[in-house]
Amino acid sequence: MIIGSKNKGDWSEFYVLVYLIGESELYAADEHLQRITRMCFPIIRIIRKEDKNVEIDFMVKNDTLVEISKNSSLCKTMTKEEFKAEAKLLLQDILSARGRQFSINHGEVFLNSIGCKRLAAPSTDVTDIKMEVHDTNTGIDQIMGFSIKSYLGGAPTLLNASGATNFIYEVSGINKTQMEAINSIDTRTKIMDRIAEIISLGGKISYVKPANSVFAGNLQMIDSKMENIIAEMLLFSYSTNITNCSSVIEHLENENKMSFPWEGFYEHKFKEFLCAKALGLEPSERWYGINDSNGGYIVVKADGDVIAYHIYNRDKFKQYLFDNTYFERASTSRHGYASIYEEDEKMYIKLNLQIRFKEQ
Repeated sequence: MIIGSKNKGDWSEFYVLVYLIGESELYAADEHLQRITRMCFPIIRIIRKEDKNVEIDFMVKNDTLVEISKNSSLCKTMTKEEFKAEAKLLLQDILSARGRQFSINHGEVFLNSIGCKRLAAPSTDVTDIKMEVHDTNTGIDQIMGFSIKSYLGGAPTLLNASGATNFIYEVSGINKTQMEAINSIDTRTKIMDRIAEIISLGGKISYVKPANSVFAGNLQMIDSKMENIIAEMLLFSYSTNITNCSSVIEHLENENKMSFPWEGFYEHKFKEFLCAKALGLEPSERWYGINDSNGGYIVVKADGDVIAYHIYNRDKFKQYLFDNTYFERASTSRHGYASIYEEDEKMYIKLNLQIRFKEQ
């Protein structure tokens, strides 16, 4: 089957599959994205659902062999060295590829040779790969799902911008002529400049609600004040052009407009949001507090190393997310924000939430 041109994210998911089968072990990561050498999870098998009728199992039999079965019927036996060799070739070609999409001929051949039809298994949630690992903490073999993020194509996003990630603020204290003048500001830093102009004219910006009611409910599931914290963060970030999540939280902690009894509340709550987003929360889909990626988070580093944040090192995972994310400015025209508009004789402005990982 011909796969054709795919992007680095698609090829990265296939790379993870091939890499982990060859290595047959998954190392945990610390908050600095470094391997914890004493924390390793032996891989028993990787389970891949090709479609609703086909399941392929890659069973690690011993130090050298892997059995490939389709719907529990043995199809092929290969060596782990074959997977390791292909992983090295894939990494070289992914890193050297030019353009948004590209083909890797030997990758397609290898993909077909192991019975797969696509680079990434179809998924209805954030789980990108499912595997059975030996849990050295409990001595129990467990099937776990992991989400995959790759730095092979640059820094990935944690939360993508959309209309559902807009937050609505009321603008008061300005007239229609001033509104039109503010909306005409089209500088390189137009969002910050528009907010500054509202303030300089004596206007006020007051948070109202998330634009999407489902996202609002998801945020309340995390914490009753979660939407207010994010709304404060967005307004400060767009007003100052300070984008690092940790720096914005530091400002909120210092101001403490919500009158929390001691420092650390804003940081803790925002870390919970980042973790929830990483493991299952989607803005426009109802979320019930369940982590779809019940195993954790797999990260492909820029050098090709594959490491994981397992449920056992959740605190290190949250710290990694907190220290390595920032608010990114998405397209204002595409996502419909940053212009003042009128509705029911009042004026409003939307600010958009998009979160990206920093470059390694």
